[in-house]
Amino acid sequence: MLSIQDALEAVEGRWKLLILFSLSEKPKRFNQIAREVNGITDKTLSKELKSLEANKLVRREVYDAFPPKVEYTITPHGLSLEKVLDELHFWGLAHRMKVIGEQ
Repeated sequence: MLSIQDALEAVEGRWKLLILFSLSEKPKRFNQIAREVNGITDKTLSKELKSLEANKLVRREVYDAFPPKVEYTITPHGLSLEKVLDELHFWGLAHRMKVIGEQ
């Protein structure tokens, strides 16, 4: 049970899995993630990225440029959730079709 509790704490909430799914394609800047994850506020995105970074699922890289450039990348540890994300993605598509299709 402890392992499942740890896993759920690392990806808990409405936004973390969506952020990881967004980053699974390629590294992105803050505003790119904000555009892809519909409905998330900048404050919430910032908080969630810090949490994902603390859990070693996302890496934040600051480039020495003007204006400052910050990029977020999913880590190899974060990529280990790829199968989970894929299964959730496909289940969500099927669930959506089943629920919407039956209306």
